[in-house]
Amino acid sequence: MIYLLLSVLASTLIFVAFKLFDRFKINTLHAIIVNYLVACLCGVIAYEGPASVSDVPYFPWFYYTLGLGALFIIIFNLMALTTQRSGLSVVSVATKMSVVIPVLFGLLYYNEELGFFKLLGIILALAAVYLASIKTKKGISIERKNLIYPALVFLGSGIIDTSIKYLEDTYVADTDVPLFSAVIFSAAFTIGISIMLIQAVRGTFRFQLKTLIGGVALGIPNYFSIYFIVQALRSGILDSSGIFTVNNVAIVMLSTIVGILLFKERLLRKNWLGIMLAVISIFLVAVAKW
Repeated sequence: MIYLLLSVLASTLIFVAFKLFDRFKINTLHAIIVNYLVACLCGVIAYEGPASVSDVPYFPWFYYTLGLGALFIIIFNLMALTTQRSGLSVVSVATKMSVVIPVLFGLLYYNEELGFFKLLGIILALAAVYLASIKTKKGISIERKNLIYPALVFLGSGIIDTSIKYLEDTYVADTDVPLFSAVIFSAAFTIGISIMLIQAVRGTFRFQLKTLIGGVALGIPNYFSIYFIVQALRSGILDSSGIFTVNNVAIVMLSTIVGILLFKERLLRKNWLGIMLAVISIFLVAVAKW
């Protein structure tokens, strides 16, 4: 349970970091790239094995992590594009609703059980995510021409979670989790730094000290969000569909509460309803295990 709680806490700290980026006018793309480097270094420092850089390509999960790293930076840019075209609420819903993909994967691929309480918990969790994420009375609206962007965010986010579950279960040894995480982030950083170099050549690059600080503040919880979710998946407290459901809905719930306490956000009635449904869904999914 402790790993699941720490994963939720780390992911909520990511939410706090992004809110502070907006407040202090930090370049989000540049901070994200720095964050990947910091997260990679966290993994390297935490890894206690004898591997050198030349040994890393021989790990069975190596090439998969390169793909995941590329997907990280691609999804980030798609999230930014979706925010510009359809709003932040659309991105939030698309990202969190993507929990459907790893949940279905766990049920179909690992033959995890789906009882009444668990099914009801998952349905309420999806409703909770939607209600807690919508910050306007009108709900969300997306122009037909822009539907592709949240759809890709939904698909990509789900693939990331599903891939992490599959890889940690199939290829990653217990002692390799820090290095596994580090390589994912190093791949994302490599692509990100290439984007910065292109900006520098074009003369549009401007790096600020506050961006470096923001990247460090984001990178540490970002590393631990991956590390702890992998450990939670291995803990056996819940099956993977339960872990992803509880993790996602708890992040939404805690992030909403933090928004109220730290950033004085005002919630609509539907947001409060979402929080209540989140609590009920977590209880139902947990009860289903026992």
